[in-house]
Amino acid sequence: MSGLPINIRRFATFLGIFILIMVVIEFNTRLEELNRLSGQRDEMRIAATQVMQTQIALHTQVAYANSTEAVDEWARTEGHYVKDGEQAVIPVGQPGSEPVVAATPIPAPTPMQNWEVWWNLFFNN
Repeated sequence: MSGLPINIRRFATFLGIFILIMVVIEFNTRLEELNRLSGQRDEMRIAATQVMQTQIALHTQVAYANSTEAVDEWARTEGHYVKDGEQAVIPVGQPGSEPVVAATPIPAPTPMQNWEVWWNLFFNN
């Protein structure tokens, strides 16, 4: 048996090392996929949390919009309604007075380049 060109013990050792390397490579691949999927899971949890917070905020706004306080606030501010016993006050200017004119802002001057300043000094006298 010693005349065989391939030693069985050496072959078994190389086969074992090869199988061990393949197992390590497969384990590494699975770990990479686990990390990728964990990252996606975390992103989905964040997105789901944001959606739930938006839903809660919208439910709160709907509940307020259906309340009598919201109707009363809209009626007084945008609808210009008054309650019984109240008088609406509409500001009116005094007769013969000038209407209030909003002042127009003066535009800021744009700074001139150095060459424009020198050009104007020498040629635009």
